[in-house]
Amino acid sequence: MARTINVAAIQASFGADMAANIAKVEKLTREAAAKGAQVVLPSELFQGPYFCTSQEEHWFATAYPASTHPCVTALQPVAKELGVAIPVSIFERDGPHYYNSIVMLDADGAQLGVYRKSHIPDGPGYQEKYYFRPGDTGFKVWSTKFGRIGVGICWDQWFPESARAMAVQGADVLFYPTAIGSEPHDEALDTRAPWRRAMQGHAVSNAIPVVAANRIGAETVGSNTQSYYGHSFIADHRGDLVEEFGEREEGVLVHRFDLDFLDQYRAAWGFFRDRRVELYR
Repeated sequence: MARTINVAAIQASFGADMAANIAKVEKLTREAAAKGAQVVLPSELFQGPYFCTSQEEHWFATAYPASTHPCVTALQPVAKELGVAIPVSIFERDGPHYYNSIVMLDADGAQLGVYRKSHIPDGPGYQEKYYFRPGDTGFKVWSTKFGRIGVGICWDQWFPESARAMAVQGADVLFYPTAIGSEPHDEALDTRAPWRRAMQGHAVSNAIPVVAANRIGAETVGSNTQSYYGHSFIADHRGDLVEEFGEREEGVLVHRFDLDFLDQYRAAWGFFRDRRVELYR
């Protein structure tokens, strides 16, 4: 029997009420599971609005330890009940240190570990260096019930090294939770097409499917209003978009991949056979 994996991306808007945001993710996770999804990806920092549009110290109070974060503890029983794996994006506090992190939940609700975002952006509308330390975990790949899962977080998705590091560790599928949209310093700048192309390139160069989940809608944090352009998608091993949303849809994308076929395809292309690591240093 062929090994397959059913993956899903959630696209939704989020507000200031963490409990309401968690409830929305739970509802959409149930919808994805009803459509056969086995690994369900919510978007980045769905616990609240994307607060990094400015530097306001009160947001530090919304960080929690990874293992007891409200988003994690609320979704653990959901993962177990539905038998799905969920990469849960959180604002993590570890003593005096703060990170933009993922807690990987397996299909029995167990916490498989934490990945801390490696690349931290710092620019208009995305002032993350004020809040987050650069991740110290290295890139992670988890063996879930359904396959080996690699997860990068938003800005990580622009770096080919992130994707390659996870692929070299044997990831079957790459997942990227995201919060991206308008660029306040340049209203004419629209990054949605290159945002997609960058990740589609990772799919091609690593012969691996990619799942990206972005938020939608306009959010006002302090005096700043920023819009998020959605366009969540699932790309196959060729980089072709096999499932996609536009700018406004709220819901789930679900797609099945044949892992045995992907293993054979990846081996046949020889990307990993022909790497010349000694030349890359």
